[in-house]
Amino acid sequence: MTEPFVTSSGKARPEETLETGSSAPHVAERTLEEAIGAQIRMHRKRLDITGGELAAAAGLSTGMLSKIENGQISPSLSTLQSLARALNQPLSSFFTPFEEHHDCSFVKAGRGVNIERRGTKAGHHYQLLGHSLGKDVMVEPYLITLSEEARPYASFQHAGIELIYMLTGKVLYRHADRSYALEPGDTLFFDAGAPHGPEELTQLPMTYLSIIIYPLD
Repeated sequence: MTEPFVTSSGKARPEETLETGSSAPHVAERTLEEAIGAQIRMHRKRLDITGGELAAAAGLSTGMLSKIENGQISPSLSTLQSLARALNQPLSSFFTPFEEHHDCSFVKAGRGVNIERRGTKAGHHYQLLGHSLGKDVMVEPYLITLSEEARPYASFQHAGIELIYMLTGKVLYRHADRSYALEPGDTLFFDAGAPHGPEELTQLPMTYLSIIIYPLD
């Protein structure tokens, strides 16, 4: 991302640009096929079903679904309708991101989506603050609250990488064979493939921001 260079007079000098601190490469525009495939893959992941299961439900071969999800072919409308029915989604949802071009999610304070999923522990409350979908990765930001009845659990394990930023409370957080004393303002960034989680709940209740990034296979 670049920002226009502004002189002391307040006028932009378009021939000069300032770069942000990020080393992220410039974004290339996705094709319609890639955008549709990414949406199908996202909905499948949210339902926690495999490519084979979705292909069977939609009457497709697993190889055909893989090509669709990777934007390698242009599926017919009848094929997209079958996938939409199997995913319980309107057909238009496959096209919206391509039409809008850029994804943006805004969540008011306290309005995050409460998440209950396999592995959710008693007293561990998850609020999904939005999602960002790329061609190859999914980003899930959560506000996690551990209430007074929460219990330690240091065996979470999943694909991708995770960033934790402590907001309130204190915890001894374990990752692999090491433990870290976290308090407000501390950050932990780690490979989520190793066992991890709150090992000792030093001060409850506690809240922390968790951002999980994982590949879309």
